[in-house]
Amino acid sequence: MKKATLALAVLSALAAGAHAQNVDYNPSWYIAPSISALDPDARFGVDENGVGAGLRFGKPLSPSWDLQMGTTYARSRSDTARYQQNTLGADALYMFSRKTVRPFLLIGTGVERDKVNSSLGERSRSSPYLSAGVGVQVALNDRWSLQADYRRVHGYLRGDTFGFDRSNNNYLTVGFNYAFDKPAAAPVAQVEPAPEPVPEVVAAAPAPAPAPHVEKYTLSATELFAFNSADLRMPQPKLDEIASALGSNSDINNVVVTGYTDRIGSDKYNQKLSQRRADAVKNYLQSKGIDANRLKAEGKGEANPVVVCTDKKRPALIKCLEPNRRVEVEQITIERRVQ
Repeated sequence: MKKATLALAVLSALAAGAHAQNVDYNPSWYIAPSISALDPDARFGVDENGVGAGLRFGKPLSPSWDLQMGTTYARSRSDTARYQQNTLGADALYMFSRKTVRPFLLIGTGVERDKVNSSLGERSRSSPYLSAGVGVQVALNDRWSLQADYRRVHGYLRGDTFGFDRSNNNYLTVGFNYAFDKPAAAPVAQVEPAPEPVPEVVAAAPAPAPAPHVEKYTLSATELFAFNSADLRMPQPKLDEIASALGSNSDINNVVVTGYTDRIGSDKYNQKLSQRRADAVKNYLQSKGIDANRLKAEGKGEANPVVVCTDKKRPALIKCLEPNRRVEVEQITIERRVQ
């Protein structure tokens, strides 16, 4: 009885810890042959364990319930007596899961026939019984599963055939269940064809605005200033043209006015002269209404020469440099951004 109680506790724990049931199950009838170990009620005069066999037919009724019906036969013997029990009945199995491992509780009822051969002769009686227990099914494939259960069969003995009116036999049963039909194939979901893509009408992007470019005005120093002077000659039609262009387009910024001198004179003096000439042009443009923040004046002195003259006499040297003056000799370059 201690072993039976332990087995009952273990299987109960398995049942209580099972996952939520799976609604997918095979509803087919199945056959369930089995073998069992019998622990008989000692009052039958036999206190040794015995063996038995059974055959049941079962059917899943719902995701939670199975019905099994069939018969069992078991026997046990001792030195002086022999005991046999046959049962014919039905069991209801409450399934905790329909997954691979399926713990369950069972309750059953039916008719048992108990028979004893001893020194007192042969005695037998048919009586109703109730049974209860726990078990587990383990799915092996689509049709085969292993079933093991432990149950107690409580007999309601009628009359005084055996000298008592209640009996308790314990069974540990192991068997295989074979389903007659395979489970139905899962329906294949119908996939709606994807709609034809509608060509997307993309409006033509507007043509990009022409990129601004830099227009350079190069003014001869001879036209702007007297030799060795930073005072502008008057009038200055080219500077007026530049001022008009800048005034009509306020997007033109960072206008650079750069002054250059030739190599005649010291570097320091030429640097200052080129800066004063650049400032003079800047001031003139400001006087025509151009914002000073749009203008920048730079003096480069003798930088960036493009011709070399070797004349020894001063008048001849000045005359030699005059053709290149817009670049090297006292030239002023005006740069402006235009569209």
